[in-house]
Amino acid sequence: MSMYTYGLLEPGCYYLIQEKQDQAVSLIKVMMESDHCMYVFHYDDQITTIWKRKTDAIYDIIECLSDAAVEAWEKHYNSSNEDVYNEEDEE
Repeated sequence: MSMYTYGLLEPGCYYLIQEKQDQAVSLIKVMMESDHCMYVFHYDDQITTIWKRKTDAIYDIIECLSDAAVEAWEKHYNSSNEDVYNEEDEE
């Protein structure tokens, strides 16, 4: 399988990717691009931000999420985070 690069991704879109063959699938959103890099939000338990070179390798771009899929994910993600914050407030 050929490798993909961050340069193939479009700003403003959410993607399910596998950065390396032995890594889990990750959800990312490309926030912006410069001449040589991409500013990316990586969603896990918390959001992390990182700059990636457009030439940095991605093992697999699984899919670009549709607007409906993003909306459904955001509802779940936001409610999960609210539950975590509420649990911390109760302690």
